[in-house]
Amino acid sequence: MEKSKFSEEYELLLELLRTVRKQGGVTQVEIAQRLGWTQSAVSKCERGERRLDAIELRRWVLELGLSFPEFLAEFEVLVAAKDPTSEHPDQSAKK
Repeated sequence: MEKSKFSEEYELLLELLRTVRKQGGVTQVEIAQRLGWTQSAVSKCERGERRLDAIELRRWVLELGLSFPEFLAEFEVLVAAKDPTSEHPDQSAKK
């Protein structure tokens, strides 16, 4: 069975989240402590076993010392690069 586009996009999000954490020199244990979570919970989120909601994602990104809007902009770049024909639903309605 083929993965849905939604799953592919979520995997890109998780990949970016792991990348920025590692680039910042932050371990799973450290981000877990900052969030008040366990390392196991962080690991499950990064592997996609537990989904993050928008509030949790924002807090995670902020705990890494990043701007949430800039993180989301980078995510959009990754999504567009993966599928350049994809268009945000709001954009198609404006045409």
